[in-house]
Amino acid sequence: MILSMTGFGKADAISCGKKITVELKSLNSKQLDLSVKLPQSYREKELPIRNLIAQNLFRGKVELFISSEDIYNVASFSLNMPQIKHYNEQIATMVTELGLPQPADLCSTLLRLPDSVKSDTAAGEVEQEEFDALMQTVNQAIDALISFRTQEGKRLESFFEEKIALIQNLLNQVPEHETSRVEKIKGRILDSLEKIDGVNYDKNRFEQELIFYIEKLDITEEKIRLQNHLKYFLDTLRGGDGQGKKLGFIAQEMGREINTMGSKANEAELQKIVVRMKDHLEQIKEQVLNVL
Repeated sequence: MILSMTGFGKADAISCGKKITVELKSLNSKQLDLSVKLPQSYREKELPIRNLIAQNLFRGKVELFISSEDIYNVASFSLNMPQIKHYNEQIATMVTELGLPQPADLCSTLLRLPDSVKSDTAAGEVEQEEFDALMQTVNQAIDALISFRTQEGKRLESFFEEKIALIQNLLNQVPEHETSRVEKIKGRILDSLEKIDGVNYDKNRFEQELIFYIEKLDITEEKIRLQNHLKYFLDTLRGGDGQGKKLGFIAQEMGREINTMGSKANEAELQKIVVRMKDHLEQIKEQVLNVL
């Protein structure tokens, strides 16, 4: 079962009087590209959180958002007295030197200035119980995201199987056009020769050269290799997660064989088949980018 790189997971928990919420979003990327947004109080815990995500998600552009909310809406604050004294001295100096009136509500003014009031909880260390709850919640969000990726993976697998079946069906139609293709090529060359007056040619030599020319247009090897690639793609698809890059490589090889068949086709109906194959393959390539 393949996994998609697209996913979303959310989990929350209550610990130490706080509600912890964790959200994870992921999109496709060639490697793990992780961005983290979390409260200042959890900054020192960022490294173990990053390691936990890297151990489980492997690839994708992943965004992690963590919030912590006091469920009692009570926070512990204290006045930053050194800062307030400094502000008061500066205001007194300004009033004296500029001859300005004393502020009507000096106390309120001082409290509104930056860093006059500080949160004791923000500066405090995270308790072990809260940290354990945080890591457990991150794990739950990871599990939810992986579950989402699994569901998307099932959808992608069905899509790929459908497209491979369509290419296989088109490949099965190729042989019925090959015999007529040779006759048409031979007929066009003979018609061209007959239109040239006074040209004599050795029919035996002509047949030899025609055989050599047609052999250069033979697509037997391309058909065999494309058939093998189709089978290998399906086998890889059912080989478990982490197959995205390999599926991408196989799709490239399929494209190589289809393109060669198109360049050798030299026949309208066969070229139409090749164009339809390319259309299905391009859709496969687009969706392979989402596979983990």
